[in-house]
Amino acid sequence: MTQSSTRSLTRWLRTDEPASRLQARCIQVYNGWQDLRSNKLAMIGLIIILGLVVTALFAPFLAPQDPYAQDLSRRLLAPGQDGFLLGSDELGRDILSRIIHGAGTTLYIVLLVTLTAPVAGLIVGTVSGYLGGWTDAALMRITDIFLAFPKLILALAFVAALGAGIENAVLAIALTSWPPYARLARAETLTVRNMDYIAAIRLQGAGPIRIIVGHIWPLCVSSLIVRVTLDMAGIILTAAGLGFLGLGAQPPMAEWGAMISSGRKYILDYWWVATMPGLAIFIVSLGFNLLGDGLRDVLDPKKAQS
Repeated sequence: MTQSSTRSLTRWLRTDEPASRLQARCIQVYNGWQDLRSNKLAMIGLIIILGLVVTALFAPFLAPQDPYAQDLSRRLLAPGQDGFLLGSDELGRDILSRIIHGAGTTLYIVLLVTLTAPVAGLIVGTVSGYLGGWTDAALMRITDIFLAFPKLILALAFVAALGAGIENAVLAIALTSWPPYARLARAETLTVRNMDYIAAIRLQGAGPIRIIVGHIWPLCVSSLIVRVTLDMAGIILTAAGLGFLGLGAQPPMAEWGAMISSGRKYILDYWWVATMPGLAIFIVSLGFNLLGDGLRDVLDPKKAQS
């Protein structure tokens, strides 16, 4: 792209009088990106998450060794010893390679939960808030039942019923993660359902499904995006907890929680076996929290109004 075309694009994005709806949306995204760029901590979080994605996608090329290759003659080697940058585990496997491949497992869990729990919560919350009455009472009592149990305990119950495995762990996490999104979507719906423009749309003949999908869902998306980003750390910790208890990813799959579980018996003498995957969980969780705080500042409608 030439310098002149870059300048024209910048002027097009900075104009105060958009000529079309597409231009208005592009201007809104551009201004949000500029606000996000000014938040250094949010950019650090974004870099961490992008690093997770790149690591997961190119794990076979980034891992220095086979993460599943065992060599008992080189078990429990300290970091930097015999070519093991982060040390080796109790079976002589390279911890760094297993952490790199475990990034794919973590990203897989995050993506599946993100595609299921917020969508279910959005549907339940908006339907409950818009219809009201006995529908609202029934859906919210079901939501309260799920919220009454700690997330990890409820996930353990679901996994115990479904069986151990990463797919069942993801399903259990999704089943325990949707209630907060339902509560948030219901609150947003109650705020807008009696507004004048919703009444005008209703008078034009729009039915409940069209109003919910076309006019209420877009208003709830920004709040849900922020909540999802902030909840990713808890989702990762829940998945790691299930893996630690042997109910998530099964051996020999490289998963950070399972790696901590296998290294806990060596924690006093060979601290790196459990510490290194624990640091990976900490860094990724911190990245999601930093990005979530930045997105909250950018997408907060109250801030935009002020």
